[in-house]
Amino acid sequence: MSRAARTREEIRRFLAIGAVQVAELDLNGAEATLRPGPGSPPVTHGEVFVLVRRAGVPVGTFLGRVPEGADPRTVLAGPAREVLAKDTGPAGPVTSPPSTSVVVATRERAGQLARALDSLLAQDHPRFDIVVVDNAPVTDATKELVHRKYGERVHYVREPVPGLAVAHNTGLAEAGGEVIAFTDDDVIADPRWLTELTAPFTADPLLGCTTGLILPARLRTPAQVLLESHGGFAKGFTPTTYDPADPPRDEALFPFTAGRFGSGANMAFRTDVLRAVGGFDPATGAGTPARGGDDLYGFVRVLAHGHRLHYTPRALVWHHHRETWADLETQAYGYGAGLTAYLSAVLVNRPALLPAFLARLPRGLAHARTLTAVRETEGDGAAPGGAPGDHDSRTHPWPRRLSRLQRRGMLYGPVGYLRARRAVRDAAGRGRR
Repeated sequence: MSRAARTREEIRRFLAIGAVQVAELDLNGAEATLRPGPGSPPVTHGEVFVLVRRAGVPVGTFLGRVPEGADPRTVLAGPAREVLAKDTGPAGPVTSPPSTSVVVATRERAGQLARALDSLLAQDHPRFDIVVVDNAPVTDATKELVHRKYGERVHYVREPVPGLAVAHNTGLAEAGGEVIAFTDDDVIADPRWLTELTAPFTADPLLGCTTGLILPARLRTPAQVLLESHGGFAKGFTPTTYDPADPPRDEALFPFTAGRFGSGANMAFRTDVLRAVGGFDPATGAGTPARGGDDLYGFVRVLAHGHRLHYTPRALVWHHHRETWADLETQAYGYGAGLTAYLSAVLVNRPALLPAFLARLPRGLAHARTLTAVRETEGDGAAPGGAPGDHDSRTHPWPRRLSRLQRRGMLYGPVGYLRARRAVRDAAGRGRR
């Protein structure tokens, strides 16, 4: 079969992927409470992606099927209890969180931004402020939304230079909290998100960064289901601390496999630590020729300076995945480009890491091949997001077309980063004149 014919067949199979409902099932003793996911209608019959909570705390996910005419809560409670049985039990009490500034970078998506800000203003964190960075706007829609609907509750800043890292650095300059948290304009934050994400900084004075759990807000389109079927943005339900003084034995590429640590839609830094490492490289991130990698760059820089990074699944945001095949193509290429762009940025800005990088390069190339390989289906009961409690099993094959685009992006990434650096220098020069 020719490549073009194979791509057409992949798209045909892609379009046949059905929608999946999203729900939460909270188990508190014998009581089970079923709720639809954020923005979703009540659960009916059919496939359902379920987040299982223990007394409000996220502990795992599974894919269930509700027969027509059956009671969804009764059907889903059984597998939910199986997920709960695998959980190690409640974690210790959450310590008092430090004062925090939340930064949301956005560009011409006022409708989505309003949804995100509503969820952020509903946080149970005792001391936080919100900064919206309007990145290279072409209209006043975002500014008007913030001033009209949110007034003094949200601080608005305009950043004319395009690029997510530039916008985040602008937010960093405005931050007054001990901790600075970042999320995106296409998420809905769980009410305890900010408390759970930032409390670890109080408990561990050597902590420089935290990341949290990202789950799909909707699985209505084939693109959304396919992405979540292959892990989405979630990093599982096991809290993990990464310590450069005690590297993980099963992470031969540490700290360069930064994608394992978390994602930019759900991350926080000790503010003085992020400032000390110079913030984010402005030649990385969406909106630049580098396409991405700004969050990964931040993770590695903090670890390289001797600070710990902690992943906590208790800090949850619901993410609105992209919706179309074209979106997936753009995303696959951008992920590949962002990966090698961030590695280029790390080595340019911290050349002392070059020997460690070269020592890991052979395994890194093998890891890259695995990362971009065509991923076939595994298992027969897996969910978007994985089997009960994990994110490993898959129900839909990953198209070769998307794997090829990711590899092309990886080849382009260093070139994109150099182009982005040149653009940053040119913008700085224009600013001085």
